[in-house]
Amino acid sequence: MKKIFFLIFGFLLLVSCQEPKISADLLVFNANVYTVDDTQPNVDAFVIKDTRFIAVGSLEEVSNTYLFEDSLDAGGKTIVPGLIDAHCHFYGLGLQQQKVDLVGTKSYDEVLNRIIKFQESKKVSFITGRGWDQNDWEVKEFPGKEKLDSLFPNIPVAVTRVDGHAMLVNQAALNLTKIDEKTKILGGEIIKKDGKLTGVLIDNAMDPVTSVIPKPSISEQISALKDAEAINFSYGLTTVDDAGLSPQVISLIDSLQKNNQLKIRMYTMISNVPEYVDYYLKQGVYKTEKLNVSSFKVYADGALGSRGAVLKKPYTDKENHYGAMVIGTREFRVLAEKLANSPFQMNTHAIGDSANAVVMNTYYDVLKNKSDRRWRVEHAQVVAPEEFSILNDNLVMSVQPTHATSDMYWADERLGKERIKGAYAYKQLLEKTGKIALGTDYPVENVSPFYTFYAAVARKDLAQYPENGFQKKDALSREETLKGMTIWAAYSNFEETEKGSISIGKFADFVILEDNIMEIEEDKIPNIKVKATYLAGEKVY
Repeated sequence: MKKIFFLIFGFLLLVSCQEPKISADLLVFNANVYTVDDTQPNVDAFVIKDTRFIAVGSLEEVSNTYLFEDSLDAGGKTIVPGLIDAHCHFYGLGLQQQKVDLVGTKSYDEVLNRIIKFQESKKVSFITGRGWDQNDWEVKEFPGKEKLDSLFPNIPVAVTRVDGHAMLVNQAALNLTKIDEKTKILGGEIIKKDGKLTGVLIDNAMDPVTSVIPKPSISEQISALKDAEAINFSYGLTTVDDAGLSPQVISLIDSLQKNNQLKIRMYTMISNVPEYVDYYLKQGVYKTEKLNVSSFKVYADGALGSRGAVLKKPYTDKENHYGAMVIGTREFRVLAEKLANSPFQMNTHAIGDSANAVVMNTYYDVLKNKSDRRWRVEHAQVVAPEEFSILNDNLVMSVQPTHATSDMYWADERLGKERIKGAYAYKQLLEKTGKIALGTDYPVENVSPFYTFYAAVARKDLAQYPENGFQKKDALSREETLKGMTIWAAYSNFEETEKGSISIGKFADFVILEDNIMEIEEDKIPNIKVKATYLAGEKVY
């Protein structure tokens, strides 16, 4: 290896003596580069100047033209474009670092123990947390608030289910709201047992509690954003699509980016709150090199795990239960028509086949005289056969492969043996639309894009189950998966001309991996580590 290095170094010295015409900032060479650019899919070198790629090809080709201030020998490692998470909750992940972490709990008692330990350490006035999932417990039922009431009779507690569509609260938290046994909330459900409140709230029923949780201070918000950035850079993520933020948080992100206190690129979806919609429709699309504010995040229904997803036929495991729309169909139609006459994208959370039918048919109808609007269906988990026929270039499917491998243990209980066949159908969605954007939905799932990659191609969880993959017919190839995490994700954001591939003129965002993700043994994909992450040619991890 030393001999090869000195030969290369000598070659570069020889070339530099020939006075190349163009100066550049950085040469990266001796690399196995997957460019995700069909014109030259695999190269061994590229050149960066002023934050962008200016040459891509072989070492000999680029060395004949450029003089470099610095060079990086990649040691034969694999390099891919900066990874993009097409659907996540970046700010939420950061805030989660300041709350009780309930991810991976195997029982309600474990949930309670984590809350107790958190409070012993933090001593907060209102306990919040996220990550419990009753489907992972031996008793797969929603918990009740009695033990919380006993442990914390005077301190409010509100802990959210892993999917963000259900919340367990104690009586002290309920006392801060007007919720009682007679309360009814449109688009949500207040779970009761024997006529008494259990403390479990579904979808819109969570709003009264959410409104009384103390808002984080500006310093806490900044810490959350910086914490989330560090985590994402460690996984090679250089652009994140945050699915639902307020104007205040978006403004804070913009300010931090402009002051170089936050470097990660963000596509931020504006939460569907009437005053937010009115504000941004007047302000218009906002775009910088780091921030893209051009879409609204809308919820059609809830989640399958909490039985809030809306189905065309009843849940198999709950008689006469169809789920509930979070937004009324008329309200959804009016909003879609309003946004169709604006430059903004509409990105709608749709899980159940009924919700997907409403979303896809409404999109198709209001956009029928328009082209290339790229309105997104977020999740598209259960799609009936009749909806596949209306997919076109106005619609982008934004899916999260690890949902399939997390849900596969119980999804058929909700959907039944036949309906499950049309769920998590990523290959079919890709075939109908030509592109598919991939994300994680973290902190619902793990941040790691390598878990995403593995779930997409192997259709297995981290225990390598099932042996032959879950509904393997809907697995994606490695090439399709890499595109879904780079160029197709960029396309879903209208950003494919500036990122998503290692191509001349695009931002110099790239990741050096310890292993070759395109060739490594399939079951080793989740363990791939990031050696370095570069954003605009700057090493950020």
